[in-house]
Amino acid sequence: MNPASAGLLMFRRPAGGLQVLLAHPGGPFWARRDEGAWSLPKGEVGEGEDVFAAALREFEEETGCSPSGPFIDLGEVRQKSGKRVRAWAFEADFDPARLRCNLFEIEWPPRSGQRRQFPEIDRAEWFTLDAARRKLLAAQHPFLERLEHAVAGHDHPADDRP
Repeated sequence: MNPASAGLLMFRRPAGGLQVLLAHPGGPFWARRDEGAWSLPKGEVGEGEDVFAAALREFEEETGCSPSGPFIDLGEVRQKSGKRVRAWAFEADFDPARLRCNLFEIEWPPRSGQRRQFPEIDRAEWFTLDAARRKLLAAQHPFLERLEHAVAGHDHPADDRP
């Protein structure tokens, strides 16, 4: 059974240490939430879709950036809602000011009959691992630990995609 979501965690290694690119979800529900609300760029895996292909597609749809490997398999986590998320990491750089993502539509305000569009993610930012631990959804913290462990002894991560 495929996980419900798949995504990619972009990382870079500037002089100050390891940093990860996190995404803040768009829309009115998340507008005033910050710490513990961010996520790696991810999205739903389609019926019969290859999980890694879904991660690549979702990252590009949510950031406007085409990812390229090598990729580090970060495994899977289960979020508080029960949703399973599968992730891979890759090293690259990206200017968050160039963020381009898809829109989604919902009725807003609720029961108003009005439909409004919002970006899937409203911003992306680079964070050190310490800052990322404060910003990231708690259930996704294992991805940070797995990334940190994977790059600790490797200058060039192996392509561990399925």
